Amino acid sequence: MILDRFLTFTGVVGTSIVDSWASTDPIVSTNAIDLHMAGIPVLASGAGARDMGIGDNPALKLLIQVTTAFAGGTSLVVTLSGAQDNGSGAPGSYTAWWASPIYTTAQLVAGARLFDMDMPRPPQGVAIPRFLQLTYTNDGTFTAGELYAGIVIDRMDQPYLGTNNAIMGGYPAGITVAN
Repeated sequence: MILDRFLTFTGVVGTSIVDSWASTDPIVSTNAIDLHMAGIPVLASGAGARDMGIGDNPALKLLIQVTTAFAGGTSLVVTLSGAQDNGSGAPGSYTAWWASPIYTTAQLVAGARLFDMDMPRPPQGVAIPRFLQLTYTNDGTFTAGELYAGIVIDRMDQPYLGTNNAIMGGYPAGITVAN
C-alpha cells in the first residue's frame, strides 16, 4: 500500500479526530484533496480536475482505518463529498456522493476499516469535482478515537481473523504454507 500526504483526508499522527468535536456536530476532514492538475491549463468553466474514479486495474481505493479505538458516543457515519472550483481557486459547494454504513462504537476498534471501496466516480448528474472531502457525522460525543483516511493504491486487502471488520490475519486457520 502506498500512502501519499497529498491524498490524505485525515490522519496526521498524534491528532485525535475527536478533539475537533464540540458536542454532536459533524466535522469535515482535516484536508480537502485538490485534484487540480498543476501545469495543465484549467478549462474556461473552472474545470481541469482529474477523474479519480474507478479505472483500469488497479483502481484507486478509499481507505478509512481506525488507528486508535473510539470511546463514548454511539455511532459514526462517513460521507464522501466533492466540489467544483468556485472560480477563484477555492471549493464551491460540496455535494455528497456516498455515505458509509452506520458504525457503532463497538465496531470502531483499532484496525477496523470503514468504507472499504474503490474510489467512486461522481454519481450521475454530478460534475467531476476539483476538491474532495470527508464528513464525519457522530451520534453522541466521542471521548477518544483516531483514524487515517485517504486515497491509496494497492490497499492491503487480507481476510480478517477477528470480528467487527477489525483484525487482519491473512490465511484462515488450517492452511499450511511450506517455506
